[in-house]
Amino acid sequence: MSTPKIKATVEEMIHPYLTENGFELVDVEYVKEGSNWFLRIFVDKEGGIDIDDCGRISEVVSEMLDKNDPIPSAYFLEVSSPGAERPLKKPEDVRKSVGKDVFVTTYESLDGQKEFEGRLLSFDNDDLVIESGKKQYTIPYSKVASARLAIIF
Repeated sequence: MSTPKIKATVEEMIHPYLTENGFELVDVEYVKEGSNWFLRIFVDKEGGIDIDDCGRISEVVSEMLDKNDPIPSAYFLEVSSPGAERPLKKPEDVRKSVGKDVFVTTYESLDGQKEFEGRLLSFDNDDLVIESGKKQYTIPYSKVASARLAIIF
């Protein structure tokens, strides 16, 4: 089974449990590092998650994976928070981040740059408006290569 198929299968399998228990599935990664494979599940909830949440989720997900066995080879399961600078993978993630500091990279140069960091003022599913210093940038969502929350000092 291909890596994208494994990710999709795992997401589909665990999403109902997470949603029913007040958690948000942020991302699933299935990656090879050295000779080892890792299945990483990033989960969040309102107010953040703690080590006990990660432990409970890990136990439940491990049982689901053992029962359904979507991954043919050995791997390490890791369940964690996406961190303070969590990725904004979906339009819904970006929408929930309006008013927060973000870091955005684009596929192509806009206004002479490909990296933008500042306060996300608005998002209408087509454009992000970011204020950085005294400048505002309007970035087409279709041009966004990656986006994450940012801690700006």
